[in-house]
Amino acid sequence: MKKRKRGKSKLLKLIEFGAVFTLLSFVRMIPMTCIRAISSALGALFFFTSAKRRLIATENITAALGKDMTPEEIRKIARTSFRSFFLTFLEIIKFQHVFDSEDAADRIRNSADSLEALFQKAKAVHDESKGCIFVTPHIGNWEVLPHVSRLVGIPLAVIARPLDNEYLNDLLLKKRAASGQIIMPKRNSFFALQDTLKKGKSIGMLPDQSTMKGILVDFFGRKATTTPVPALLAISHRRPIVVVACCRKDGGQFEGFVCDPIWPKENESEKAEIFRLTQEMNRNMEMIIRKYPGQYLWMHNRWKTYKNKKEFYS
Repeated sequence: MKKRKRGKSKLLKLIEFGAVFTLLSFVRMIPMTCIRAISSALGALFFFTSAKRRLIATENITAALGKDMTPEEIRKIARTSFRSFFLTFLEIIKFQHVFDSEDAADRIRNSADSLEALFQKAKAVHDESKGCIFVTPHIGNWEVLPHVSRLVGIPLAVIARPLDNEYLNDLLLKKRAASGQIIMPKRNSFFALQDTLKKGKSIGMLPDQSTMKGILVDFFGRKATTTPVPALLAISHRRPIVVVACCRKDGGQFEGFVCDPIWPKENESEKAEIFRLTQEMNRNMEMIIRKYPGQYLWMHNRWKTYKNKKEFYS
C-alpha cells in the first residue's frame, strides 16, 4: 500500500516564510549591480551543480538554434539562461517599489525604453476586442508584464498554482494583487477564464511549457505538446491571441514586444483552427526567443514525451 505523503509542519512553513521575507527585505536594500552579481553567481552555481538541467538546456539549444553554433557558444547561452532565471525573480522584488509609486508610469517610461508607450498597442487591442488572450513565453522578465498592463489600464486575470506553504502563498497573492492581477487557481480554471472574457477583461498566460493535455505543434522545428486553451478561448469567444514579452537590453533598459493579434477565422473547422492558432502563437514566441536566446528558460524539458498520451482529437 502506497504511503500517503506527509505535508510540511507548521514550524517548517514558518521557517520558509521567514527566510523568504528576509530575502525580500535584503534584495530591496541592495543596488541593482549587486542583484545582477548575485544572479550571475546563483546561475553559475546551478548550471554547474545541476547536471540534469544543464543537459536539458544544452540539448534544447542545440536542437533549436545550434546548427551553426560551437559547443562553447551553446554553453554560453545556457549559462546566461540560468542567470536570467534568477535575475527575473530578484529583479521584480527590486522593482516592486517602483510599480507601487504614484509616479510609476513616468518612471517606467523613462527607465524601460518606452515600454509603457509600446503597451498602449496592447491596450488598443484589448479595447477593440473587449478583452483578449495575452500570452508570453518564459523569457526576460515576464513578471513585469502584469504591472505594465495595470499602468496602461488593462484589467488582467492570470492563472497560478497555489503554493504548498499557505504563508508564502498569501504573501505571493498580496504581491501579485498589487500589480492589478486577478489570480485564479490552476485547477478547473477554464470556466473562470471564459467568465473573465465575458466580462470584458483580458487573460494572461504562459503557454510555452510541455503538458500531457496539450496538442503536438511545431516549436523550433520539433513537435512539442502545447496547451490548446488559448486557441479554444479565442475560438469560443471570438477574441484574439496576442503574444507579448519584456526582454532586457544593455544599460538596464527593457525591450517590449506586442505582436500583431492572431484572430480566429470564421467558418473554419474547429480542429484546424485550434492547430493553426496554436502554431501561429508558437511562431511569434519563437521570433522573440531567437532575438534574446540567453533570456529564455531552456532548462525546462519543453519537448518532453508522455507515455499513453491521448490525442486531443481522437
